[in-house]
Amino acid sequence: MDFREKSWWLETLPADLKANEALESSEKADVAIIGGGYTGLSTGYHLKLLEPKLDVRILESEVCGFGASGRNGGFSMTLFGLTKGITKFRFGDDKAKAAQLYMEEAVDYLHGIITANKLSCEYERNGYLLVATSPAQIKRLEHDFEIIDRWGLKGIERWDVKRLSKEFNTGYYRLGWFEPRCGILNPAKLAREMKRIAEKKGVIIYENSPVTGFEKKGDGRFLVRTEKGAIRCDYLVFATNAYSLVFPQLKSMQAPAFTHIVLTEPLYRKQLASIGWKSRAGVEDARDFIHYYRLTADNRIAMGGGDVSLTFGANFNRDVNDKIFSHLEHHITEVFPQLSGIKITRRWGGPVSITVDMSPAIGYIGNDRKAIYSLGCMGHGVSMTSLNGRTIAEMICKMKTPRTELFFVGRKTIPWPPEPIKFGISQMVRGYMKLEDRLIYK
Repeated sequence: MDFREKSWWLETLPADLKANEALESSEKADVAIIGGGYTGLSTGYHLKLLEPKLDVRILESEVCGFGASGRNGGFSMTLFGLTKGITKFRFGDDKAKAAQLYMEEAVDYLHGIITANKLSCEYERNGYLLVATSPAQIKRLEHDFEIIDRWGLKGIERWDVKRLSKEFNTGYYRLGWFEPRCGILNPAKLAREMKRIAEKKGVIIYENSPVTGFEKKGDGRFLVRTEKGAIRCDYLVFATNAYSLVFPQLKSMQAPAFTHIVLTEPLYRKQLASIGWKSRAGVEDARDFIHYYRLTADNRIAMGGGDVSLTFGANFNRDVNDKIFSHLEHHITEVFPQLSGIKITRRWGGPVSITVDMSPAIGYIGNDRKAIYSLGCMGHGVSMTSLNGRTIAEMICKMKTPRTELFFVGRKTIPWPPEPIKFGISQMVRGYMKLEDRLIYK
């Protein structure tokens, strides 16, 4: 399959884009990274910033940006896991605050990378707006406002109905949480630009090189095998997120869930004026299965979320879900009735990484701390993965920084049970969340 078929974002890449050569020989490296998405590319880039003499190789099974990095909504945002209340319940108040501060750093850090390196990715720092559309959603937002106020954190604005009506021509919103530091971008272009600056620093990237296995050899080094080649390395990084499922050592740590997006035709000037959206901020609602939506550079509406598709075993063929696509198309005109009849030009989906406790994790395989993984971004990884890459690079370089000392670095994850129990539990959780959205958060 042409990788461009996986999302509209990937379709926007240059038509003459050619994949790097595959690994077809036996090589040696200091660090091998499995996965050419944001996490892997950022890790490689930062390793070369910290230790320019390191030999760093990235192995990507398709092309860089093929997975979630090229299919997501393109939100640079501060959300860690799900709600702040859930993170606080799971880890306690101090760690939940640390998570929020890490994500604020991540958003600002990605902004710095984009601007300093002049990354061409249609980046707009127009903010992020979380909206409540029902009494229960208002209660959820109020709870998060209370948490932020208690922490004494700034940079978040409270938008009441009057302020929301100045921004949008819709009666759908009742309370808003606005973060000016956040932004939107073209995720596939960001991935390709991250590839460019990583290669400029000297990172060697192989595409069309799926890893078939790895093992620890007697000399303490890893042997990583692909279909036609192999790499011996001192350190090994699994920047595989949802695709971590294919490695037995990571299989139980997370599960893939497929989220879906529909895209409208470009709005002409009169249509755009009719809905307002003056700030062009990315928007989410406060349901369990959130709707997330934003304007593209050419003024299309990309609408995603609403539900997820679950997979049994290692089946990654769940990109298409006509029922969810139909729901998302309806939700566009539910929010903006004035757009009735607008055409939908593209539909796609892709997997995100879900941990049992709904929170990200960076950790080690083995006691020698030379195999590192990052997973569980929960669909909010655009800014997080960029900073995670820096964190992983610092771990490999044996640096002690505020990032490497955070609670979710090296934490023990709650394992998913084996199939078919995992699939059954996943469906039960999904069913409960759908029911709650229908009865409470609608």
